Amino acid sequence: MSEIDDIDRRILSALQRDAGQSLDALGVQIGLSRNACWRRIRQMEGAGVITGRIATVDPAKLGLGLCVFMQVRTNAHTPDWLEKFSAATKAMPEIQGVYRMSGDLDYLIRARVADMAGYDRLYQRLISKVALSDVSASFVMEEIKETAQLPL
Repeated sequence: MSEIDDIDRRILSALQRDAGQSLDALGVQIGLSRNACWRRIRQMEGAGVITGRIATVDPAKLGLGLCVFMQVRTNAHTPDWLEKFSAATKAMPEIQGVYRMSGDLDYLIRARVADMAGYDRLYQRLISKVALSDVSASFVMEEIKETAQLPL
């Protein structure tokens, strides 16, 4: 795929708002036929622009009301340690994001758990799988904005 044009951006914006809408409804919004929309979507999927489609779920209604950011520091900066850390965090469904950081912090982890006891269980599982020199946590008191939508 050579370049994303304005029509592709409008399709992506509409899909970010509601990926479950019908192709007919999408076509009406964009001003294209359903087949033209489908071809563009398939092209963007093939190019890796669209990487998946998900449903947005209310975590509190599923008993996962506590969002926690874990700040991780390590003394080990080897490929073997990173592979072990990556495997451990990817295998824990409570962990939603893991980011290697610049500055004093090595890694930032974003996780969803039911409560403090759930966080403690996550913490205990993580430190049993990989050696960490320091872990501190910050708990979200209020979610002011949470989105997966990219600005197009």
